[in-house]
Amino acid sequence: MSLVDELKSAVTPRAALLVVGVFALQLLFITSYVGALHNPKPVDVPFGVVAPEQVADRLVGQLEKLPGDPLDPRTVASADEARDKILNREIDGALVVNPAGRTDTLLVASGGGTVLSSALEKITTRVVATQQRTVRTVDVAPASPQDFDGLSAFYLVVGWCVGGYICAAILAISAGSRPANRERAVIRLGVLAVYSVLGGLGGAVIVGPILDALPGSVAALWGLGALVVFAVGAATLALQSVFGIVGIGLAILLVVVLGNPSAGGAFPAPMLPPFWKAIGPALPPGAGTWAARSIAYFKGNDMTASMLVLSAWAVVGSAVTLVLASMGRKPEADPIAAEVER
Repeated sequence: MSLVDELKSAVTPRAALLVVGVFALQLLFITSYVGALHNPKPVDVPFGVVAPEQVADRLVGQLEKLPGDPLDPRTVASADEARDKILNREIDGALVVNPAGRTDTLLVASGGGTVLSSALEKITTRVVATQQRTVRTVDVAPASPQDFDGLSAFYLVVGWCVGGYICAAILAISAGSRPANRERAVIRLGVLAVYSVLGGLGGAVIVGPILDALPGSVAALWGLGALVVFAVGAATLALQSVFGIVGIGLAILLVVVLGNPSAGGAFPAPMLPPFWKAIGPALPPGAGTWAARSIAYFKGNDMTASMLVLSAWAVVGSAVTLVLASMGRKPEADPIAAEVER
């Protein structure tokens, strides 16, 4: 047998297409991560200004004209209101001008991302220096000393997401990517639900009592983790039901390639390029990271949108899986899955 014949026998057209798909996924991975994270800079960061009326208007105008539009400033009535807005995650920082002295106060929340807090400190220090003033920084929602750069919430959510799509992938590879009937689909979703509850609990206990990496309610993190794992797993099951084993690759594309760099983990959303900043909150890693930080550092504030996003992924993924399984068609043997098993 010639080398060409051996090649044709060893590498089927479907396997070749799968390799091409993996190659494309690899390039997209590099493009997405480097594109999102290679040049972080704050843009339109929600920012409060507390000062006497005439000073406030002038300062807001000055901040609006900064090169690159790093801040989206607005006046706030008092320092207490500014603190509340930061804890409610309406703004990311605030400058409180001291009319009786030459030292102003910058309020930040490093629990939402230490990189962003540091960037705000640098910006305001330069701005007040032009007025021969100085600034002191007060962290109203500080990251835990055991949570370096505020990354623990992000890595926790990444772990939950990985568990969700790997669990769904194993269910597909071991018993066919498309469930044979509605009962099989219900069983798969039930197994995923049990796995999600256990995975959510395990992650919450590890980052809380065991490592002391994140403060906040273990029960709340447990519930969030269960929802994140199930949302990602249900979406993966749905993609597999529609596209077969290729759905696993699509799940990786959504969750890993697009979701992780846009999640606001290494760099919070205001420091990401427009595309990643826009898609991040709509994908499970971004929604989960925001909610985990809210639980840990912001008293659970401003979680509604994130929880709705995760719930939508869970509900739609489950519905698609059940509907396609109920259509009565016998699933074709998945040739790619068969090749994987061989």
